[in-house]
Amino acid sequence: MTRAIRIFSVAAACAAAMPLTACRHDAAAESPAPATATADPPAAQHDARVHLDDAQLAKITIEPASAASGDEVIRATGTVEFNADRVARILSPVAGQVQDLRVNVGDDVKQGSTLFVLSSREVAAAIADRVASQKDLELSEKTYAMTQDLFAHEAASRMALQQAENDLAKARAKVAQAEEVLHVLGFDDTAAGGGRALASRMPIHAPISGTVTERTITNGQFVGNDSNALLTIADLSTVWVQADIFERDLHRIAAGLKADVTTAAYPSDHFSATVARIGTVVDAQTRTAKMRFVVANPGLRLKPGMFTTAELQVPTESPGALTLPMKAVFVENGHSYAYVESGHGMFVRREIETQPSSGDRVRVSRGLAPNDRVVSDGVLLLRARESDGSSQ
Repeated sequence: MTRAIRIFSVAAACAAAMPLTACRHDAAAESPAPATATADPPAAQHDARVHLDDAQLAKITIEPASAASGDEVIRATGTVEFNADRVARILSPVAGQVQDLRVNVGDDVKQGSTLFVLSSREVAAAIADRVASQKDLELSEKTYAMTQDLFAHEAASRMALQQAENDLAKARAKVAQAEEVLHVLGFDDTAAGGGRALASRMPIHAPISGTVTERTITNGQFVGNDSNALLTIADLSTVWVQADIFERDLHRIAAGLKADVTTAAYPSDHFSATVARIGTVVDAQTRTAKMRFVVANPGLRLKPGMFTTAELQVPTESPGALTLPMKAVFVENGHSYAYVESGHGMFVRREIETQPSSGDRVRVSRGLAPNDRVVSDGVLLLRARESDGSSQ
């Protein structure tokens, strides 16, 4: 009896479970299959195509992607400065009074020309020492000659002869010292021998040819022998341009590299320049280093303080790379694109990868093939056509 009841219970449970299993099977059969990894990507990932009619084609410019030239332009901005190797600051060698001042700011002077005359007691004393030492030398020479003659006739002792020789050597040394002082003050041998005619007046001459750029003295002014410049003369036939060069370009530039310099004042004029020195320190804020150019200055048109732009021709880092005009490339959602012609009036948006470059062209490292025809002017028109539903 008990065994019969157990068998009946098991059979009833199975019968009750069968509809539920069937329902689950039917539900599984009616539910859609899950999407697989091989499903097509969204249409947005495909290159968009844009069609233009003949009237619209006339408004755009198409050109083939071209290989980069052997040289690349690096631009650096800077300012004009005096060529410090060709600047003379006139100091007063002694204290005195300025007289006969002959130059003013802006005047051109030749090397050796007289700038002004300095009247000084120190000059007078130096000339007097030179005259006195010369007289002492003449007397010592006569005394020595006479003593030597007396010694030869046994009328003077050897001690007297040696004393005369010693006095003569001292006199010659004093003359040499006095002449050297006058040479330091700018007097030559002829002038130094003039003695009294020179009095206390010392002419100050221009050490180089150039232009007077600064004057801090006037006629009759008393000056001291300190470090304050009385006049500044600059040879402006060449100037320096101090420019900033980015850290990333330092390895491509070396002293001696030629450059072309332009200014806002003379936009159509180009000045020849040469890299003379590259700074040893990189600014932590701007990531630039100083670079010095020596620039020829015909006509003295470059003036200190002017802003300049220097262009250097350097070998390209990716010879043979394709380039496009910068205005042919547009950026959207962090990606770079260009429109490539696929047929008459048909264009496809192509994603490309670009590399930093200088000038008005950009290097393309991926996405284009040689001679692909790209819209170089009129990109905004194609983007507008793509946005209003003219893409296919």
